[in-house]
Amino acid sequence: MSEWTLTKTRLFEGIWEGALTRTDAGTATPDIKVTYLDSPVQGVSLKEDAAQNRWLLRVPIPSEAIADGVQTFLITDAAKNTLLDKITLISGEVLADDIRAEMDLLRAELDMLKRAFRRHCVETM
Repeated sequence: MSEWTLTKTRLFEGIWEGALTRTDAGTATPDIKVTYLDSPVQGVSLKEDAAQNRWLLRVPIPSEAIADGVQTFLITDAAKNTLLDKITLISGEVLADDIRAEMDLLRAELDMLKRAFRRHCVETM
């Protein structure tokens, strides 16, 4: 179990940002490792925010990770070798199929609600 808790704050302009806080009263610097396809991600930065008692983590999304399909980055506490969080990017045809299936489901539910509403209107007249 890690002594760190990671909370995503945002993904903006290709940079994933999060805040690391300690679950105990220790003062050690976090040892964070970010990997994509089992390779370390370059340009990861960690900055102490002493006023908020946390560390700010910034992970640049490499351009080679922007592709069709599902891409996953793992953020781990290297000292304890435990997973803190993951970044998942979904794009391209995989996403399009998922959205089409979701739209079909929404249409079917809307049709069911319309029939029920019409039946209710007829029964209450």
